[in-house]
Amino acid sequence: QVQLVESGGGLVQAGGSLRLSCAASGRTFSSYAMAWFRQAPGKEREFVVTISWRGGSTLYADSVKGRFTISRDNAKNTVYLHMNSLKPEDTAVYYCAAGRIATTEERDYDYWGQGTQVTVSS
Repeated sequence: QVQLVESGGGLVQAGGSLRLSCAASGRTFSSYAMAWFRQAPGKEREFVVTISWRGGSTLYADSVKGRFTISRDNAKNTVYLHMNSLKPEDTAVYYCAAGRIATTEERDYDYWGQGTQVTVSS
């Protein structure tokens, strides 16, 4: 089993920045691809970004390209999501997930964190 705990969410003004963290435990963190998904109020969960277990490949949703950056520090068993130029439509609960391969599909991820709330005010 892998346990994932997100942190770093909060309230920010549009145009601001925020960094989310996801700390992993229970298994070898570096063996998993990691991803961030988000779920806005009243909407389905959507893909945000993924990073391969080696860290060499990333894939971003069109809605966040150029604004968000994913990174991982395998020595710290942690993945990060740096969010810049935040927009009100970025408001959502953000979840980190771990899976065998880096894909855009939530069904490909076996382990999920509890989520952290990000609220962007106008």
